[in-house]
Amino acid sequence: MAKLCIWNLVTLDGYFEGAEKWNLEFHGRAWGPELDALSKTFGTTTEMLVFGRITYEGMKAYWTTADEDSVVKDFMNGLPKLVASRTITESDWNNTTVTAEIVEDLRRLKQTATKPIRVFGSAELCDTLLKAGLVDEIMLCIVPVLLGKGTPFFKPGRDKTALKLATTSTTAAGATILTYEVENG
Repeated sequence: MAKLCIWNLVTLDGYFEGAEKWNLEFHGRAWGPELDALSKTFGTTTEMLVFGRITYEGMKAYWTTADEDSVVKDFMNGLPKLVASRTITESDWNNTTVTAEIVEDLRRLKQTATKPIRVFGSAELCDTLLKAGLVDEIMLCIVPVLLGKGTPFFKPGRDKTALKLATTSTTAAGATILTYEVENG
């Protein structure tokens, strides 16, 4: 059975984007060779990428038009993708399936996948998947900045979720990458 893994960059005060949608300027404070290498690793160690609709729209807009010629662009466009949405029903992004039944579909996919399934961004979706008990791992890059306002990654009002620290690393830019196992049960 494959793991369902969440990946995101968040500020020290818990925001995954600024006050305006897709304001990700703070990512530049963490980016460097470590995150570049990690991104490339995701391409070879991932069964499928999963997005909520809003993250999907931003990722599709960027990666299908990006001028860069890179390993990351190739895997973002090449890997199978699953999009959770109740407002769109299809996609023209390569290898993308849209579903309104994300919890059921991921439960089934976890049984047959041979590599981790990764959720990028998608705070609302991550909250849904955590509540459904589907998340096995949360990997966060804590960016060394207090943003002060923005969209929090973890939603208030949820039940307690116990985590066990699995790995830590620090980048040359001063960001910390934390990997937690979710203690379901």
